[in-house]
Amino acid sequence: MIGEIYYSRKFLQHKPENYHPENPGRLWILMSAIRELMLDDRIIEPIPVDESFVKRIHDPAYVELVKRAVEEGRKYLDPDTYVCPGTWEAALMALGASKLAALAALRYGGLNMALVRPPGHHAGKRGKAMGAPTLGFCIFNNVAAAVLALREEDLEKIVIIDFDAHHGNGTQEIFWQDPDVIHIDIHERDIYPWTGYEREIGGGLAKGSKINIPMPHYSNDSDYIFAWDEIVVSILENVKPKVVLVSAGFDGFKGDGLTTLKLTEKFFSYAGASLRRYPVAMIFEGGYDVGLKRGFPAFVKGYEEKEAKDNGQPSYETLKIVEEVKDILSPWWSF
Repeated sequence: MIGEIYYSRKFLQHKPENYHPENPGRLWILMSAIRELMLDDRIIEPIPVDESFVKRIHDPAYVELVKRAVEEGRKYLDPDTYVCPGTWEAALMALGASKLAALAALRYGGLNMALVRPPGHHAGKRGKAMGAPTLGFCIFNNVAAAVLALREEDLEKIVIIDFDAHHGNGTQEIFWQDPDVIHIDIHERDIYPWTGYEREIGGGLAKGSKINIPMPHYSNDSDYIFAWDEIVVSILENVKPKVVLVSAGFDGFKGDGLTTLKLTEKFFSYAGASLRRYPVAMIFEGGYDVGLKRGFPAFVKGYEEKEAKDNGQPSYETLKIVEEVKDILSPWWSF
């Protein structure tokens, strides 16, 4: 079942002065797919959060930095991440959409979507996270807003799955010490932001709650589906969450432009299908071209349709990485 789709034209007002891969055209592609899937009637205008809510996620000094940069007409927060007059309003609206998608998933079930810009999973408490050189196109952490919304509904264990091709370093940093936020992140290894390795498992009492699956360069559908089944599905079956939050990036699609991954509709459809038994709030992250045109609709259709089995074989390197992840996490999880 497809639930609510939170989208606003205000997301298009966050736009670069010159060419940038993170631009309003990304949402034009998604909205074309929504029309083709005949889901237009599910679109709802979200409500922005207020500034005090943002400061529950991010350090107040960072929030003020962003606000001041927009007010002063600055063009960039860092070499990767631009701001413009529409950035502040779009960012507050993105947090609001993410919050509402999580609540819709909890209350009504199905696949609920926050089709938002700017993206968020690289934004940590104070901006740049875990030693990353930049914010990686992100302003505020959208999935963190979804976590806070579920916390207010007294959910004990909250699961985030991030399948963007890049590690969600900001999300990991924000919840590093929180044992009740289980963050599962499957991504390409040794690329920006150069974090998300197997032994990053959380701090203090939260050890074991941060699960990183850094996949080899040129990984394909069979590699990803194997890792997904062995680790992601196993943890979901163990936790049995009331809602699954998905930081959904489609930049791992073959030819999308920013990574070496070779994923196709097969993986994204499989991922969607494997989540059918759970209410889902999908929060849009990366994906810049063909991944949006083909990966996004495959995920949505996968959630609606029967799961297809995969007959491919993972690479030896993938087998090794998956076994290492399982070994490291074995004190906390049974696979």
